[in-house]
Amino acid sequence: MAKKRTLIVVAVTIVSFITLAAVIITLLAMKIIGSATALLMLVALVGVYVGFGALIAIYRLISRLE
Repeated sequence: MAKKRTLIVVAVTIVSFITLAAVIITLLAMKIIGSATALLMLVALVGVYVGFGALIAIYRLISRLE
């Protein structure tokens, strides 16, 4: 059961990342934002996902120690 739940969480995370990246690219294509702004937003999006992923991994490692 835990494997299935983990796969669902991973799938939702990937879908949300792709959706947000698609929104940024769509805004760029519609000329609502510039290319520099779009690039900055994409880099920030990757940073947020990597940062929170690291925090979650550290939290799970620490919780196993207790």
